[in-house]
Amino acid sequence: MTLRKILSLTMLLSFFLCILTSVILYIVPEGRVAYWADWRLWGLSKNEWGNLHINLGFLFLFAGLLHLFYNWNAVAAYLKNRAREVKVFTGSFNVALILILVVGFGTYWKIPPMSLVLNFGHSFKDAAAKKYGEPPYGHAELSLLASFYRKTELDPVKARELMGKAGIVVKDEKDTVAAIAAQNKMTPKALFDIIKPASKVVEAAALTFPDAPMPGFGNKTLQEICTTYTLQPARIIQGLARENIPARPDQTIREIAGAAKMEPSAFFAILHRVATERTP
Repeated sequence: MTLRKILSLTMLLSFFLCILTSVILYIVPEGRVAYWADWRLWGLSKNEWGNLHINLGFLFLFAGLLHLFYNWNAVAAYLKNRAREVKVFTGSFNVALILILVVGFGTYWKIPPMSLVLNFGHSFKDAAAKKYGEPPYGHAELSLLASFYRKTELDPVKARELMGKAGIVVKDEKDTVAAIAAQNKMTPKALFDIIKPASKVVEAAALTFPDAPMPGFGNKTLQEICTTYTLQPARIIQGLARENIPARPDQTIREIAGAAKMEPSAFFAILHRVATERTP
């Protein structure tokens, strides 16, 4: 048993485990969905998989640096030309550098095939959002119960009655929704589904366009946004066209923003301005 063998095997094992955690984090639902539905794989939550990926990455890096130190002569040989002179920009090095730059800039500018990899990952997350459902607002599971009642417009008295009938025990209403759900061995989403009938909203009214992106904003189509907030699709499309952003009602917000080479959050600011501007 030698140190070099230990380093090599540590690098090999941590490398494969980093690949595994990378794949899992690639397909894991968006944070708001994962935490709301208490998503788990093999008993680990999204946050725990992320922590595992980080520490395995550091182990791989540490072992890699030591491996580089003990095998520097072999690495240095790769940087020598045919005359056995040390030259950083050898043919092999240049090809490797070009590949890295192509992937890096291609990812930044969302150029195929890099953009296809990103979009494929989004398809997993979009499917998970449909399967597990969106929270009523971002990180709703972290809200105190009283605050949750207020933000979701639930009648506290009716909500308590519904929880009592369902056998849900609330030890302290100052606990978060996530803590209460965990105490009763259920997800925050399941808890909300039980108390949702306690809604104070009797009749749907025209909603005011929000000042911040709603949950799942990027996955919604422009038509869905217009229907929810009683907007005229033609007027919104014309307004976006004035901002040099082409759009169709059947496109998702992520698709429109991607074509305009911007993030959905940046697109929201433009959509908000178009949606709330007064028509002459």
